[in-house]
Amino acid sequence: MDSRINQQKRYNDYSSYIKRVFGERVQKVSIDAGFTCPNRDGTKGRGGCHFCNNSTFNPDYCGPETSITAQIDKGISFFKGKYKTQKYLAYFQAYTNTYGQTEELMKMYSEALAHPEVTGIVLGTRPDCLEDDLLDELAKINKEKYVAVELGAESTNNDTLNAINRGHSWEDTVDAVYRVKKRGIPVGMHFILGLPGETRNDLLKHAINVSELPVDFIKTHQLQIVKGSRFGWEYGKNPEKFKLFSAEEFIELVVDFLELLSPGIIVERFISQAPPDLLIAPRWGLKNFEFVAKVEKRLLERDTWQGKLTPSYGGTRKLL
Repeated sequence: MDSRINQQKRYNDYSSYIKRVFGERVQKVSIDAGFTCPNRDGTKGRGGCHFCNNSTFNPDYCGPETSITAQIDKGISFFKGKYKTQKYLAYFQAYTNTYGQTEELMKMYSEALAHPEVTGIVLGTRPDCLEDDLLDELAKINKEKYVAVELGAESTNNDTLNAINRGHSWEDTVDAVYRVKKRGIPVGMHFILGLPGETRNDLLKHAINVSELPVDFIKTHQLQIVKGSRFGWEYGKNPEKFKLFSAEEFIELVVDFLELLSPGIIVERFISQAPPDLLIAPRWGLKNFEFVAKVEKRLLERDTWQGKLTPSYGGTRKLL
């Protein structure tokens, strides 16, 4: 296996990456800074993406009515019982966290970075909401503090992006990746596996397409149908439109996906868990750590690892 991959885990895991970068455990603390989205406020569209209800993202301690500093304090108090010595990354998570005037954005980021226990920021955003002047400012911060940008790609298929009312193209995502990396800032991508209309080959092709880019880390999760989203309404009317994976099916998909993914890309997450009161389907009854353990067990059973089918190992990345 590639030397960049944790030999025990058989994939390039995020925890090991964090320890390499910081030399210690670092925990993300989520922040809701009161942003909106160009796909909701009329700039790009109304109603947002069909899968989206941002209430599924935020922990209970987050809320735009609370200051950024107070949200960080609450988040730290939530985690401190388990890990007393760690540092924290301020994770601007809800909606589009680079959507605004650069001067105002920098004030928010600076408030988070001024917290004595915060060692960096992570910005969740859309690929079409990254102005060059903002990236230039982030590059300056990145010389002193850790900065990472997470792009909501969701799919590499433009037909899918149009169908879910995403409001940007795959080409927009590719452009954003290169503009972020040009400034030396770590960049990640987020994908939903199981969006309507996408075949298994389509999902695996995402791994191939991402591997061609200078992406540092990736998050995936299963399609979840949540209350308050367009998909939630459609599922009630026409559930057969959706191919929702069982946990066992998704484990096999993740392993197949990892085999096609460049070994140099860090894998931050396999699945997500919407709050039970918002989740309609699927209901697996698995915690994140339980799912990860099952993926690791399946990798071992199949004697496979991240990147096994890539050119790095003489693979051909053939799809069925």
